[in-house]
Amino acid sequence: MAKIRSVIPPSSFFFTLFFLLLTIPDSCLQQIQALEFGINYGQIANNLPSPSRVASLIKSLNVTRIKLYDADPNVLQAFSNSNVEFVIGLGNENLQNMRDPSKAQSWIQQNVQPYLSATQITCITVGNEVFGSNDTNSVQNLLPAMQSVYNALLTLGLQQQVTVTTAHSFNILAISYPPSSGAFREDLIPYIQPLLNFHAQVKSPFLINAYPFFAYKGSPNDVSLNYVLFQPNSGMVDPNTNLHYDNMLYAQIDAVYAAIKRLGHTDIEVRISETGWPSKGDPDEIGASPENAMLYNGNLLKRIEMKQGTPAKPSVPIHIYVFALFNEDLKPGPTSERNYGLYYPDGTPVYNVGLQGYLPEMVVQYSASQCNHVVCGGFLVYVLAIACLVSAWELSRS
Repeated sequence: MAKIRSVIPPSSFFFTLFFLLLTIPDSCLQQIQALEFGINYGQIANNLPSPSRVASLIKSLNVTRIKLYDADPNVLQAFSNSNVEFVIGLGNENLQNMRDPSKAQSWIQQNVQPYLSATQITCITVGNEVFGSNDTNSVQNLLPAMQSVYNALLTLGLQQQVTVTTAHSFNILAISYPPSSGAFREDLIPYIQPLLNFHAQVKSPFLINAYPFFAYKGSPNDVSLNYVLFQPNSGMVDPNTNLHYDNMLYAQIDAVYAAIKRLGHTDIEVRISETGWPSKGDPDEIGASPENAMLYNGNLLKRIEMKQGTPAKPSVPIHIYVFALFNEDLKPGPTSERNYGLYYPDGTPVYNVGLQGYLPEMVVQYSASQCNHVVCGGFLVYVLAIACLVSAWELSRS
């Protein structure tokens, strides 16, 4: 019987195999760099995955900031010992009670203090878009409630860990164009002025919910779609500053800075607590589509990755929370309200936002470690298949 002669020396074969192993995707070997943006995790739905599964999704995406609209203990526990910073929320319905110092302290002791040792809670939003409502009581209760919550943190020695703010609708501005002329509504100034003084005193950010989608939907013939989607366009030049803007979101942010400056403050940071684009809408919701949502959020994430500032604040990277993690099927209002999610509840992406390696497949069905086993195991099967083919080729040559 003829002796089988190997065409490839064993040492060369194992060197080749080792080289192939070195080409295993980075997701099998190390985590990607943390993404410098936050995401809103709303839960007005009856079909969402459990918080523990969501924690696996967030971990696989390597997102390090989450904004909640409440202080769900199941979520806070699910993210124990993670690298995720949380903004938690106090609903508008709690503003009256939070004026009472004892109730504010009790809320902190029940909803914040027990989790701080394992979960990074860095901010509390007291109310959401209060000035955009017609509820006079809530408007009047907002600042006293914020002060009471902050004083409770102070009493408990937590003011260095957790800050206090509130989130505003962009419609609190009376003027937003050009950006340098930004101004708050006259009827709100008696409330906003002391609120700004509070922000400056406790060094907390001013949060704004900004949606260029609404501007486009309202005036599609006057607003350039490319301008709102961060696509190439001629943009606009602010006649007062000669600053050039190539997208609406940055113009909106600078308009808020201008409005704040108009009331005497240059010491308050503006952050975007919500922005996004719906993938579906009613017939009259012009522009709501998966293609536009993909462009808006995808281009926005690229800008964030570049650590860009706005034209008026070029050295201040924009701090943004994208809306939202999931589609929420129980949200009231037009169809668009239920279709802002980056993901369907089953973990399938609604569209590709261009994160490439940041979005591993089946992130909900598998934990992060299981995903690695699936991907890496599949690659090892691929390597072994190559080895078998090499052996078969050697046999055919003998």
